Amino acid sequence: MEMPDTLLQTYLENHCEPEPEILKKIAHETHLKVLRPHMISGHYQGRLLSFFSKLMQPKAILEIGTFTGYATICLAEGLTENGEIDTIEINPELEDRLKHNFLSAGFVNKINLYIGETFDIFPLLSHKIYDIAFIDADKRNNYKYYELILDNIRSGGLIIVDNILRKGEIINQQNQESDIRLLREFNDKITADTRVENLVLPVRDGLMIIRKKHL
Repeated sequence: MEMPDTLLQTYLENHCEPEPEILKKIAHETHLKVLRPHMISGHYQGRLLSFFSKLMQPKAILEIGTFTGYATICLAEGLTENGEIDTIEINPELEDRLKHNFLSAGFVNKINLYIGETFDIFPLLSHKIYDIAFIDADKRNNYKYYELILDNIRSGGLIIVDNILRKGEIINQQNQESDIRLLREFNDKITADTRVENLVLPVRDGLMIIRKKHL
């Protein structure tokens, strides 16, 4: 039998690590005070990001698209003692909220926040090598972001891309909206790229997990 999505989501959340209190608070305030609160990662996806980070024990993480910092904090949980995250957010109205959230979570000294366009900011970071990158920004530029950062991901490192299934519309061939077509093209290009290996996790709106090969 098929299980309703809400019941399945509740079951999954009840069978993973509990959501930290600070993240519950950030999620609550995001839904109360911020436009498009559905963009937040949420409990289960957040625990998945934390899990990947703890497995990788990264020294350096890059995030494109910070929103209110929920995923940033999840990723920070796996950093090494001297590790850090560079996170880029385009919306300056979120800057004060982000600084407050990072301070409240105890990661203010591990998270470097940059406000502005990724294509303007990343050249300032292009000397760095990252263990993990998380892309959760404007979907039209997914492939451009991927190409921009791939050389700065270490061999064996991960690139995680959010929202690549679009509520299943990605397989609805009658949907020829430009955003959906671009996502299909992105998924196909990654799958054909011999520099990486990849898989899709049907978590929430879909995560593409990309591992850079040892070339």
